[in-house]
Amino acid sequence: MRRLTKLVLLFAFSFWVSGCVAANGEVKANADTTPSSTHSNAEAPDPAPQFPLLGDACSPDAEQFDAAHVQSFGRVEKTDAGLRFAWSGVALGFHFRGSEFQIELDDSGRNWFGVEIDGVAVPGKLSAYVGHRCYRLAQKLAPGEHHLRLTRLTEAMLGETTFVRANAGKDGEILALDPAPARRLEVIGDSITAAYGVEGESRSCHFSSETENESLSYAAILGRHFGAEVSVVAWSGKGVFSNRGSTSDTIPMPVLWERTLPNRDDSHWDFASWQPDGVVIDLGTNDFAPENHDKSPFAEAYRKFLARLRQVYPKAALFCALSPLLSDQWPPGENARSTARAGIEKAIDALKARGDSRVFLVEHALETDAEGWGCDWHPSRVAQKRMADELTGPIAKNLGW
Repeated sequence: MRRLTKLVLLFAFSFWVSGCVAANGEVKANADTTPSSTHSNAEAPDPAPQFPLLGDACSPDAEQFDAAHVQSFGRVEKTDAGLRFAWSGVALGFHFRGSEFQIELDDSGRNWFGVEIDGVAVPGKLSAYVGHRCYRLAQKLAPGEHHLRLTRLTEAMLGETTFVRANAGKDGEILALDPAPARRLEVIGDSITAAYGVEGESRSCHFSSETENESLSYAAILGRHFGAEVSVVAWSGKGVFSNRGSTSDTIPMPVLWERTLPNRDDSHWDFASWQPDGVVIDLGTNDFAPENHDKSPFAEAYRKFLARLRQVYPKAALFCALSPLLSDQWPPGENARSTARAGIEKAIDALKARGDSRVFLVEHALETDAEGWGCDWHPSRVAQKRMADELTGPIAKNLGW
């Protein structure tokens, strides 16, 4: 395999190491290897012009409503302050009559949001300021009823968001909630699923909140294709048992997956409250990172995670995806792809031995230069679409969709 391909596979999914390649091909790690937002809490970019900041709080003389009147998608915790959430792709839906719409959020100041009005994405993204702020999401709408959807595009490591209140203007009216989609998917993953760098111009850019966009991920594409509600549980750099061999970041995805708010160890998700029809598990890339020198615990850790998934989701079909960034050629001599596949198959066989026929392996093709790259060798928009296509057939066949 060419040197370029080897370097692709080394850097792919580099949550902890943002590297540069010298002329001789040697990998040199940057001093600061922890991804962070490219803007600080105090200096968030101005919201896009179509989403102006109106102040610290929304107008008190407009009709307001509490968290009980908003439709939420994804893992959300109801608190006295409002609806609090952190996972990628969490969305809030509103049905209203009026010409404008305002929303008040309390954010860490590092997250970005997409807005859809009547099913059409509004150009640009909302960049939240730190703390309580009121934003206008729509104005000068045609008379009548409208639907608005606000979606968090950035991942949990960038802090929590709380929906506080919203209003439809002085002459507006909040209407009854729409029924939720009948179909449900949960997608569990890492930076691939979180759409790390998907809006980046090339593999040479590094992590930024601006270039992460969950709405362009394979998970979101699947949701739109099937008309399904999708709950995403994804965090860059996380593995089934190892987070790229880190000795400081030691909490793997199976532990975080148990939580509504992943940064809080006392936040526990109620699995009985939301049962998916299908679950996609796209983990393993970070377990087989070059920095992790002992990959042997992977198979048993994966088996335990699948068993736990089956325990809380007794009727769901489980789709175990083999990463598009794992290769047998890199690191040399480790046969990472084959070893990961064998570990996943062993876990699947363990469930099948107990009579479980609703667990499946889906193998993603390796990403190539022809598909282009997002930041730090992450999947491009083209690759994300291709991953969704690879999952569409198995999901449709086994769920009858």
